[in-house]
Amino acid sequence: MDQRLLTDLKAAIRSIPDYPKPGIVFRDITTLLGDARAFRRAVDELVHPFAGGRVDKVAGIEARGFILGGAVAHQLSSGFVPIRKKGKLPHETVRIAYSLEYGVDEMEIHTDAIGQDERVILVDDLIATGGTAVAATRLLRQMGAKIVAACFIIDLPDLGGAQKLRDLGVDVRSLVSFEGH
Repeated sequence: MDQRLLTDLKAAIRSIPDYPKPGIVFRDITTLLGDARAFRRAVDELVHPFAGGRVDKVAGIEARGFILGGAVAHQLSSGFVPIRKKGKLPHETVRIAYSLEYGVDEMEIHTDAIGQDERVILVDDLIATGGTAVAATRLLRQMGAKIVAACFIIDLPDLGGAQKLRDLGVDVRSLVSFEGH
């Protein structure tokens, strides 16, 4: 990715200090989503490595992963699969528990959403500690998916989440990174 595009994408992301608690800088992509040019360029960059290849499904993690994943799936002519919090999907589901900073949560996917050996890209807005993305990876693999890559707009490398995915053998792609939390 060229330096100008990287600078443009970083500039389109709002940084909010001390949110949700003191010492944290929240990286808000709603400003990027609201900028038509930045949004288009971000989606194009997420799609580019996979254009012309076989991707059966794009799985997006609730909620910003739905926005990005839907756009990526559309451009790749792939199906889209939502990964949701427990109790939000209306049909039979497969569920996995995962650790959060202050407890445990669960995410689920419909039992018929992914076929055995389907090639899947996992998409979300940001990779930080990796808890959600690692759980989503395990859930998709439990269903028989072959994970092509996990893609994010933002990586916070100091928190180690991308490395946790790489340790699971997942190709991780992010467009920009910010130091710190």
